[in-house]
Amino acid sequence: MTKIKVIIPAYNEQDSIANVINDIPKNVEEVIVINNNSTDNTVVNARNAGATVLTENKKGYGYACLKGMDYIAKQENKPDIIVFLDGDYSDYPEELTDLVSPILKDNIDFVIGSRVKRLREGGSMTPQQVFGNWLATFLMSLFFGAKFTDLGPFRAIKYDKLVSLNMEDKTYGWTVEMQLKALKQKLSYIEIPVRYKQRIGVSKVSGTIKGTIFAGFKILGWIFKYSFKK
Repeated sequence: MTKIKVIIPAYNEQDSIANVINDIPKNVEEVIVINNNSTDNTVVNARNAGATVLTENKKGYGYACLKGMDYIAKQENKPDIIVFLDGDYSDYPEELTDLVSPILKDNIDFVIGSRVKRLREGGSMTPQQVFGNWLATFLMSLFFGAKFTDLGPFRAIKYDKLVSLNMEDKTYGWTVEMQLKALKQKLSYIEIPVRYKQRIGVSKVSGTIKGTIFAGFKILGWIFKYSFKK
């Protein structure tokens, strides 16, 4: 039986985290929520919903994801697939089954849930998010011939392939770093369209000017770094 674990970074997601966990398909072996300095009831609500809860005090999406990976690396029995999912309930966790299907059926290494316009709820992505995704994927297409259309955080990857990427970004560049390294290592990849709705609460990235600018610089920085790297 295929072993699937889910990693969910969470910062002040008390109103959404239980919904996310409860909607994850039951064939998932373990749901791991990384509390990233929350000051609300995120930890209690995640534990009550049945998740394993870890704490990472260094703020940053990448820091949280790396904490989850380190926890898994120390387990005796490793999973086959890792799924990354946000804790704000903007994705539809039940679509995890569709997300891992190309890995199980077609032996694809890496799958991204693409937040296509026709499946997005109005207002679920800010104009700067839409533009940022377009610019990043356009540049990856230009420099690397990539076929990505999104930097969507809802994604699945074979565990051994994830480990081989040697992920290092600590903040907002995590998703694009993964995609760039997957291209460099010639992993097989595919996007599948997923639904996307307005998140519960305020975005810590696109909801602030500082977050938007910092994320933009991080994403472009990774792309240009890899475009000139031999």
